[in-house]
Amino acid sequence: MKLDKAVTGGPCWTELGTSDLEAAKRFYADLFGWRPETDPRQEAGGYTVAHLGDAPVGALSPLYQESQPVAWNVSFVVADADAAAEAVQEAGGTVILGPMDVFDAGRFTVARDPGGAAFQMWEPRTFPGAGLFNAPGSLGWVELLTREPERVTDFYTTVFGWTVNASEDYTQWGIDGADFGGMLTMGDRFPPEVPSHWLPYFAVEDVDAATAAATRAGASVLMDPTSVPDGPRIAVLKDPQGAVFGVYVARDEG
Repeated sequence: MKLDKAVTGGPCWTELGTSDLEAAKRFYADLFGWRPETDPRQEAGGYTVAHLGDAPVGALSPLYQESQPVAWNVSFVVADADAAAEAVQEAGGTVILGPMDVFDAGRFTVARDPGGAAFQMWEPRTFPGAGLFNAPGSLGWVELLTREPERVTDFYTTVFGWTVNASEDYTQWGIDGADFGGMLTMGDRFPPEVPSHWLPYFAVEDVDAATAAATRAGASVLMDPTSVPDGPRIAVLKDPQGAVFGVYVARDEG
């Protein structure tokens, strides 16, 4: 990721909805060195912010609705959550939840793109988002897996104004050319029951070692450690509760 801080239109946060919060806290603390802090307020519903040092890097929470899947979610910064929600609907997406205030931290919206992938939008107030990117244990890349690449490309460039850096094999998203994520078309190797989704990648010092540590802790491997041509070494894992995430070795973006 060429972005080293949260900027309007770019990713700012990732959070896990899980069926076993305590187990997830232990798993990710062991894997990434996170220090989880659960908000003690009853109205916070067990929301837990993970830190590396003093920097917030992500969150974990219980499932708040029966229909909510165990999954990682990605949030993008918007200047105005209400205007962004309108833009989502005008561009063919769906607003699932909000916009709504989250204490004094910011204003929050959950939406779904025309291809069915859920994402979140965050209008920051006192909380801007993650305080660290691209360092081991922190968010470093976000990837959209979709079956409707042309339709969602139009959608995201319209809603967020993203730049597109596309090759024959892969599309990268950016803010003014600073790439922060990509898009992968879901082909036959993805079972039809797997929905379109956003996948966060966390930076690690050693992909093979992180994969081995995760599997020892009960995770499964969806994609073995692989060196991407002209790219980083990556792997895709599923945590013990079933949430999918990626790991990669960050390169110097220069």
